[in-house]
Amino acid sequence: MTLVLLLLALAGAAAFAQSGFYLKSGDGVVFYGDSITEQRLYGLFTEMFVLTRFPSLHVTFTYSGWSGDHVTGGVGGTIDQRLERDVFPYRPTVVTVMLGMNDGNFSPFDQAAYDIYSHGYEHIVQSLKMHLPGVRITAIEPSPYDDVTRPPKFPGGYNAVLLRYARFVRELAEREHLQDADLNTSVVEALRRANQTDPKHAAELISDRVHPGVAGHLLLSKALLKAWNAPSLVSSVTIDAAAGRLTDSRRASVTNLKHDGSLKWDSLESSLPLALDAKEKDDLIRLALDSSNYVAELDREELKITGLTPGRYVLKIDGGIAGSYDAEDLAKGVNLATADTPMVRQAFDVMGFAYRHCEIHDFRWRTLEVTMANDTYPSKAKAMADLDRLDSEIVARERATAQPKIHHFELVGASKQSP
Repeated sequence: MTLVLLLLALAGAAAFAQSGFYLKSGDGVVFYGDSITEQRLYGLFTEMFVLTRFPSLHVTFTYSGWSGDHVTGGVGGTIDQRLERDVFPYRPTVVTVMLGMNDGNFSPFDQAAYDIYSHGYEHIVQSLKMHLPGVRITAIEPSPYDDVTRPPKFPGGYNAVLLRYARFVRELAEREHLQDADLNTSVVEALRRANQTDPKHAAELISDRVHPGVAGHLLLSKALLKAWNAPSLVSSVTIDAAAGRLTDSRRASVTNLKHDGSLKWDSLESSLPLALDAKEKDDLIRLALDSSNYVAELDREELKITGLTPGRYVLKIDGGIAGSYDAEDLAKGVNLATADTPMVRQAFDVMGFAYRHCEIHDFRWRTLEVTMANDTYPSKAKAMADLDRLDSEIVARERATAQPKIHHFELVGASKQSP
């Protein structure tokens, strides 16, 4: 029975993935850009979403951001050197490009700088298409410079300059049949809402006005995922407690449902919620989520139970308490993605592996391949190959950890709980 349920859940996940999400099984994604991409966080949150929401997809992720980069390149090499070394060898099927923050020179709009940007961006696109036939390019509009929580440094502000660059990216995407991703507009809207409710913490979302913190990168990842048509639903289960029957189930296989003093059932969901329970502990994470409607748009793990006697109920999952709810709230539906559940904890385990593989690749790339490029140590090639194997092993563990598990649910009247 367990194998049958697992196959059903994975089949549901695979079908769900075909419903319009941008990535597909077999894709290799390279995140290319400047220091904001070098931070790896919006990419990591994106990777986490894909691994936990689509555990049956085989997608790989590589991070190739370099601080200070322009469309012409930078400290890490010219643009052609960067692409040749940091993109093409991975043979990606998907490349995201986010540049522009440095290209505008943090100054009022300058036509010469804009021309360099537009011509340079066009060169990047043409080079990617030439060296990677069939590649799908996501052209990312420049992320925001924070002119919201602090006054602009010059009339109009620097973000207005970036919006002019963004308009070019949008037009280029349409002309070259690229996927466009606006990582500016929705983040600015969230900054404005956050600044209205909590000005002190709002200013910390992008503390230096350029580089988002962890919470700010959550906002960037949301914008990218929405551009990729990411679904909001983790799973949805509706049970009629009075009748003791399942009335609706999406992306979850429910079995062994019975009502014998308490309501019990087993459920195998097709995916995991996101690793976001820190929102209860971290003011910035909570502010970012509340200001962007992140959970409602990307992390809905719905449980609805009707036909209950009025009162308070405790929900247990695998014997541990996951939450306490009124019958009225359960009848309307609760979002388990915001609770402390085994599923959320499993998602955090996945995140741990994702972070490790990012670190391993970054060390291999920057320290051995780039910094020691001209060194002739006999063991260097072997060390790089060993790190590549370790990276692959960690990714395999990451994917295995994201696979669904059966969980036992029990709903008990709060008055029946042992003290």
